[in-house]
Amino acid sequence: MKVLVDTSVWSLALRRTQQKERSEAAELRRLISDQRVEIIGPVRQEILSEIREPSHFENLEERLSAFPDVPIRAEDHVTAAKFFNLCRSKGIQGANTDFLICAVAARNEFAVFTTDKDFALFAKCLPIVLHKAAEEVK
Repeated sequence: MKVLVDTSVWSLALRRTQQKERSEAAELRRLISDQRVEIIGPVRQEILSEIREPSHFENLEERLSAFPDVPIRAEDHVTAAKFFNLCRSKGIQGANTDFLICAVAARNEFAVFTTDKDFALFAKCLPIVLHKAAEEVK
C-alpha cells in the first residue's frame, strides 16, 4: 500500500537534528526505499515554510523533488469539507490541510503516516488507514 506522508514525519526526518533516530524517520527511509511514499502540494509547502537559510531551503527543495505531488482534484476539497463537517459534528477538531490529506488518502486508498495524534481521532469516523512505524530505533 502506498503511504501519504504528513508534514510531521517529514519534519522529523529532514529538518531536525537528533542524537537518537526516531522510529518514524527510519520508517520513512524504509518507505522511500520501497517506493511507497506519496506527498501532496500542501504538505510540501508546509515542509518548506519558515526555512530561513536559502541554502537549506534549496537543499530541502531538491531532496523533495524526487517525490512528485499526487494530484489534488476538486472532489478532494469537497470530500475534505465533508470530513471536516462530520468530525466537527462528533466534537473532533482539525485543520483544513489535515482533512485534505484524509480526502486524498481515501480516494487513492493510501495509508496516512503521521505523528499528529488528531489523525487517530479522524480515523474513528473517516475511511482512512493509519500507517504505523516500527518501534523506536536505538
